[in-house]
Amino acid sequence: MARKGQKGVTVGFVSLGCPKNTVDSERMLAEIAQGGLLITAEPDNADVVVINTCGFIAPAKAESIEAIRHAVVCKRRGTVKKVIVAGCLSQRLGEKLFSEVDGIDAVIGLDKRDSIVRIIRETFSSDSRGAYLDRATQRRGDILDDRTRLLITPGHWAYLRISEGCNHRCSFCTIPAIRGRFRSKPQELVLAEANELVSAGVVELNVIGQDTAYYGRDLRTTDGLAGLVKKLDRIDGPAWIRLMYLYPAGIDKRLIETVANSERIVHYFDIPIQHISNRVLKAMRRGDSKEQIKRLIGDLRRAMPDVTLRTTLIVGFPGESDREFAELLDFVGWAHFDALGCFKYYREAGTAAARMPGQVPEPVKEQRMDELMLAQQEIAFAKNKKRIGSDLRCLVDFADINTVKGRFYGQAPEIDSVCIIEKCSAGPGEFINAKVVGTKDYDLLVEQL
Repeated sequence: MARKGQKGVTVGFVSLGCPKNTVDSERMLAEIAQGGLLITAEPDNADVVVINTCGFIAPAKAESIEAIRHAVVCKRRGTVKKVIVAGCLSQRLGEKLFSEVDGIDAVIGLDKRDSIVRIIRETFSSDSRGAYLDRATQRRGDILDDRTRLLITPGHWAYLRISEGCNHRCSFCTIPAIRGRFRSKPQELVLAEANELVSAGVVELNVIGQDTAYYGRDLRTTDGLAGLVKKLDRIDGPAWIRLMYLYPAGIDKRLIETVANSERIVHYFDIPIQHISNRVLKAMRRGDSKEQIKRLIGDLRRAMPDVTLRTTLIVGFPGESDREFAELLDFVGWAHFDALGCFKYYREAGTAAARMPGQVPEPVKEQRMDELMLAQQEIAFAKNKKRIGSDLRCLVDFADINTVKGRFYGQAPEIDSVCIIEKCSAGPGEFINAKVVGTKDYDLLVEQL
């Protein structure tokens, strides 16, 4: 029984999780807008709330569950009529979500993303809950088309997803179980999407995937990511092209040379290494060794003396000894990463690591993470101080009466520090020349020249 005329249905949207999830949210929002439904900026007062969830690790799951429960509370108060849950947590838990949070009206799997309008209409008109969890996309190996998106990033930069899924079997990770095996997006589709984004005013393309360095292996291409990047570099428009999520084992000399010789592919490498102890790396089922990682860092810095290196690490992996943590700490002091993210190991159900002996106590994990981040803080602050007096080219991201913020090439959006710009006359999406005049914790204080 229909509760309300479909034309007037308002949809509130909550997007959680990583940049890959952001792209899915932008596709769904575009479908919703083109489908004639009304998108509202107030999800607490919408006819239908869609929550695009993350379910990668325990904190992400907790954040998603909290958002779902909030929407259900609004539903019970009468300000929301239907609650739809999409994204990775839906894919991971499926119909179990109905018992996890009472009051959900529909659960959507990842491959049903582009059917969001039909699902919203069916859910709004029904008194029973629905599960849309067909896994056909993962079985066939298809990859969804990400063109036509309603950007929720600032209009001048966007994510460009070049692959889906993951073939790595890291013992701590749930991604392959959630998003399926690795599938490269065909080059022509990537280039078409890049041109579409640039035509809409995007000046910075941030290339993403579960492992962008793996690109093309399933397509049996001979040039892989380096070949794709060369073609992206020839597109007329983007000022910056940034490569994210590059597993170290996939970074070869050809890719390094391609980035080093380009004026638009920024000298920025985001390399999640997770650990440096060879024993821990083996237990994690990573395809790298301490020696290979150190050699790669040396190769990158020789090819690009101005390269910015970012990494992520895990502390407290099962069996990690005091000696192995000390080895990791020494390595961080040697590597002098420009940016570093650190996560405590989370015991995720269904992963091989969850069954391993030697689970590290929570207080030990907390202490190790604090110690590691304090060591990295000293490195980052020292690097910032060395930049005082230098000139930078900055992209303005945000401007109001009191504050202007932007980034230089060594700062990726949403995850890195920023430049706080003084005496700035430019607006978002514009590039300026600036001088570093000071620091504020991890951020740089700069003045427009």
